[in-house]
Amino acid sequence: MSYKQIKWMILLIPTITVGLWEYIRHQFLMPYLSMDAGNWLTPVIVYLVSVTLLSRLFLMLEGARAALEQERASKTALEARDQLARELHDGISQSLFLLSVKTDKAGRSLAGTSHEQDLREIQKTVHEVNTYVRQAIAQLRYVPSPVADPEAVALQAQVESIVSDTVPEADIEWNLTEVSFSAKEQVELLACIREALLNVRKHAHATKVEVYTKGNASNWSVHIRDNGIGIQGDPMLFKDRYGLRITKERAEQMGWTFQLDSASGNTQMIIGKGQT
Repeated sequence: MSYKQIKWMILLIPTITVGLWEYIRHQFLMPYLSMDAGNWLTPVIVYLVSVTLLSRLFLMLEGARAALEQERASKTALEARDQLARELHDGISQSLFLLSVKTDKAGRSLAGTSHEQDLREIQKTVHEVNTYVRQAIAQLRYVPSPVADPEAVALQAQVESIVSDTVPEADIEWNLTEVSFSAKEQVELLACIREALLNVRKHAHATKVEVYTKGNASNWSVHIRDNGIGIQGDPMLFKDRYGLRITKERAEQMGWTFQLDSASGNTQMIIGKGQT
């Protein structure tokens, strides 16, 4: 039943009930029912109808209104995400593309000079930032499926999308569908997972990558494991590993734990909350 139909039912049922009662009373019950008794029975009948039928209709009306408000809020959020994605694409993404073209042109003109290596580092950074921005645009334009728990499923789907874009051969086992993440927590967690997978793709030379989770609403953890070459030394001190430092800072700012265990054949990054 639609929202409009429910409103009309709430308006018409008392009117029809009173009209039908008055007709029956005057046509058939006058010899048996006094005027005072009939007047007392009228509000009683209206009350009983209100308690039995109208209360259910009011519950349906509230449910329909809540669904409409949720749909309106979701539409507003999607429009805001789409607007932000367009701004990123029309501004930062295109500027990065132009910068990439210019650095490539400069690289050809400076080939063989002492500045060639420095320019290659700049080109590498520009390409990486361009990749980050394009992935962010793709995530902003992701539309969650309308299911029973859309936020949890949307987060899982976005993780799967990140894996598909970075390390497609990775195995995923997502068991946090019962955990409710705020919008900020989702953004930060996705950024941490993306950075971990990008590091695996660029540096690990792994043949097996796993992304799995465990825990509950109060104690959970996300594990990114690979069988690559590992990391020699403290990666937080490497000048070219700023992504790992940023990931650690993100986790600490959210009040999460960050752990990185690395050895040849078994490197694992763990981001979690509480003790799991």
